[in-house]
Amino acid sequence: MTATLAIADAPPRKLLDVFGIEVVYGGAILAVADVSLAINEGEIVALLGANGAGKSTVLKAISGLAAADRATVRRGHVHFDGNDILGTAANRLAARGIVHVLEGRHVFPHLTVEENLLAGAFLHRSRGRELRLHLEEIYTWFPRLKEKRRTQAGLTSGGEQQMLAIGRALLTRPRLVLLDEPSMGLAPRIVQEIFEIIVRLNREKGTTFLLAEQNAALSLAHAERAYVMEGGRVALEGKAADLAARDDLHRIYLGYSA
Repeated sequence: MTATLAIADAPPRKLLDVFGIEVVYGGAILAVADVSLAINEGEIVALLGANGAGKSTVLKAISGLAAADRATVRRGHVHFDGNDILGTAANRLAARGIVHVLEGRHVFPHLTVEENLLAGAFLHRSRGRELRLHLEEIYTWFPRLKEKRRTQAGLTSGGEQQMLAIGRALLTRPRLVLLDEPSMGLAPRIVQEIFEIIVRLNREKGTTFLLAEQNAALSLAHAERAYVMEGGRVALEGKAADLAARDDLHRIYLGYSA
């Protein structure tokens, strides 16, 4: 009985710890200054802010893709599962469980939907029955993709391409999914469907998500906690419900915070 209570009362396990990072583009342009955030295993955390607030830069600093944009993390640290990962190549981070779904629904347009998904499965070199089971699991989460599995990805809708990008990321068997602007340019009905799938993945599989979004209301309705960025810094942080109840959130989004 005592052991059971001890397990139930155990504090949440920190999966990601970002502390005081400063990111500079081209050695001169300061994009992010002194940003800190933490994510516990099994959480959905939202990173909110207007366009240009620095959300995408933070995600790229975590995933190792900042260097591809000629950006450098000059200060601070990024720890994943207790290990310092700053400076680690993006492909190595993907193998360790961090996958980044970039803004803009990047798919291979001339490959079929299923061929795009298989690109995600390549990381762990799944084959035969194991590979088919993983694919069928993705099709269970995203039935639209099964219907279009033989269709060239470039001929599918924007919503289907977003689902494809997420499904391909899930085939890497991630522990942390970084989602950059998943609602951008999509119809509200499709956006709602995607967010409902994210919540189900979190609850049923325990997948941890960090969502960078401009849509505050939508994100706060589905996340547990959130950070609000303004001008390359964190202006607010707290429980999603508490932030949603604030009457000054819109003002901070527009850059008028004190």
